[in-house]
Amino acid sequence: MMQLIDTHAHLEEIGDLAGTIERSRLYGVMAIIAVGSDYESNCRILKIAREYRGFVYPALGLHPSRIKKEDLENNLELIEQYIDMAVAIGEVGLDYHKKIRAINNKAVQQSVFREVLKIASKYHKPISVHSRYAWQDAFNIVAESGIERAVFHWYTGTSGVLQNIIEQGYFLSVTPAVEYHDEHRRVVKETPLDQLVLETDSPVFYRRGREFGFESRPYDIYRSLKGVAVIKGMDEAEMAEVTTANAIRIFQLYNY
Repeated sequence: MMQLIDTHAHLEEIGDLAGTIERSRLYGVMAIIAVGSDYESNCRILKIAREYRGFVYPALGLHPSRIKKEDLENNLELIEQYIDMAVAIGEVGLDYHKKIRAINNKAVQQSVFREVLKIASKYHKPISVHSRYAWQDAFNIVAESGIERAVFHWYTGTSGVLQNIIEQGYFLSVTPAVEYHDEHRRVVKETPLDQLVLETDSPVFYRRGREFGFESRPYDIYRSLKGVAVIKGMDEAEMAEVTTANAIRIFQLYNY
């Protein structure tokens, strides 16, 4: 059976987690990186990671849409307190969608992003980057911070910034949207195989066609795998081997 790693999932948002974990194992998922978005979700994924030790690995983060002044210091302290347990910092980054900017403007987002990256740099942790409509700024801030390992999650930005990301040695993650999203498919085509990893962003709702879709779970990583394999013209088993090895290397799962 192929061994796969879901490098980005919001497990705290999934109802039947025990059933989901069991089914994911049956589908060949060998590990899940559970990403946090704020103080509360970070606490929850730490608990989940303890419960499913050796299978679920926490990434502690602060999503740009979840920044709150009253929780900021507590969350930064939490991330640093449990940094040894975390395999990464994430989900962090920038989001310039007008709805998000109405909550936290660009200046606030950039300031907080830099603060979180200081922790990642201090402890040599990889990061999972959210960069919607903020691709150039997100890349610039990550590169300037000296971060060595970064995954640009569900990237759909310009080819110019994509080349910057690739040249810097960073990674791109592929979601089930690769089945239908033209920009995401373009990114897969333009990214070298040794810089791709797979994810689901569970429980994000993806479409299957015009009339219906599905709420994703980590076992839907097979959709990401199949989509990449088709675009790259490769055997699925070979693709699984390469992308899993990439994820192990990024998150340094050797000793876990």
